[in-house]
Amino acid sequence: MLYLTEEDVRELLPMREAIKLMAEAFYALAHGTAVNQPRRRLILDTGAALHSMAASYGGFFGTKFYSTHPQHGFHFYFFLFDAKTAEPLAQMEANHLGQIRTGAASGYATDLLADPQAETLGVIGSGFQARTQIEAIRAVRPINTVRIWSRSAEKRRKAAEECGGQAVDSAEEAVRGAQIVVTATNSPEPVIQDSWVAPGSMVNAMGANRPNTRELPGELVRRAGLVAVDSLEQAKIEAGDLILPNHWSNVRELQSVQRQFDAQGITIFKSLGICVEDVAAGAYVYERAQAIPERFADRYRARR
Repeated sequence: MLYLTEEDVRELLPMREAIKLMAEAFYALAHGTAVNQPRRRLILDTGAALHSMAASYGGFFGTKFYSTHPQHGFHFYFFLFDAKTAEPLAQMEANHLGQIRTGAASGYATDLLADPQAETLGVIGSGFQARTQIEAIRAVRPINTVRIWSRSAEKRRKAAEECGGQAVDSAEEAVRGAQIVVTATNSPEPVIQDSWVAPGSMVNAMGANRPNTRELPGELVRRAGLVAVDSLEQAKIEAGDLILPNHWSNVRELQSVQRQFDAQGITIFKSLGICVEDVAAGAYVYERAQAIPERFADRYRARR
């Protein structure tokens, strides 16, 4: 079984390729050639939690599991198996895998739904997920202005420097006038207001994945002409942005969405992160590593 590190994954999984992989994965879901199992969580009194999810795609199936603690951080791992034989093929450190495929899913949704001429991106959040969101959206739209706001002035300044954007003094300043908006926070309450988002805008909301937390106000969710989700089954379990306002009439799975842009309406992609995205990305990483065996000859571990 091949063992791959975070650095290996980052080297082998370029963003533009990851966006293509997400398109292929959602096509497979739509045509019944991929299967996704929603995330499950084991939560302890200590604050520690174990999260697990699984999926099949193409000739592979896999599982991602990760542990988190609010004071002690997180640890991500992904295991890939052969779908015909169930043979274990690879184990990967999966922090970067998750970051890249989450950004790529938003990139794919943005390519389908956002203004083709969008030039301004407003970002709420300055963590590692915000960075791959910016990278992915830049890959599919002619973005020339990125405005970043987060609660920490130092973190938003650093993120702006690293991403070639500008740090702004308020969330409203980041969002108003932006054709595309990203919310990538751990806030339990809305981080933007409905009135800030103009008709013709697209919002990628990817920070909240608990039923009692949300980044978007209910008014914005109800005003949207379309809310796309990566998995309706998973959204009904953990998408607080939709569960709290109890609004589902405009919600559709991304796999069923066709390319469209509503210049008079609002579009939302509520990203939760599903395992078929991990399997598609992880299988690509594995196959690229297999293609250069001399580079990874010392990474194989015997099964016990």
